[in-house]
Amino acid sequence: MEIKIIKSDYVTSAVRSSQYPEEILPEIVFIGRSNVGKSSLINSLTNRKNLARTSQTPGKTQTINFYKATLKITEPPELKNFYLVDLPGYGYAKTSKTNRGIWAKFIDEYLSKSLQIKFVCQLVDIRHAPQDSDLQTFKNILEKNLPVLIVATKSDKLSKNERAKNLAVIKKSFGIEELPILPYSSKNGEGNSDLLDVIADSL
Repeated sequence: MEIKIIKSDYVTSAVRSSQYPEEILPEIVFIGRSNVGKSSLINSLTNRKNLARTSQTPGKTQTINFYKATLKITEPPELKNFYLVDLPGYGYAKTSKTNRGIWAKFIDEYLSKSLQIKFVCQLVDIRHAPQDSDLQTFKNILEKNLPVLIVATKSDKLSKNERAKNLAVIKKSFGIEELPILPYSSKNGEGNSDLLDVIADSL
């Protein structure tokens, strides 16, 4: 069975619920620290180079961005429409504390109020142990009773031994032994088909 995204388009950006898309579709949400690779992951998942804007500058995504995507499943043949939702990065960003407070507020409102969220992908950099902001965000997601998948980005940058060691550290930091963690590389495509499988199952 083959699963792939055959169509994807930017729909809208929002900072309040009145700006969310009018068309109701299931939502797959991406959240993570600034510069963890959310935009690169969305581009690799949709096979589009510039669907989500990537930047070397942390804090580039400053709104909730909705992308409409069509998932094609070959067996049985099926097309499913949904939104990929890119949230602003938390943690360090070249912006004021006031702005970060505003972002945190509208992110929390979205996660609390949207009834269409199927699951949240929380991205962490596989090269580093999760930081306090990662752990706090994870806790907030669980408190909202939202399913969450930890995606460990930039997996191509480590050797096999380093990866195994770092994945164990990440798992221990989050404090849930059976926590699923998906290593992902936007560069070489590792984790791409696994993540598409999870999305298909959730839809």
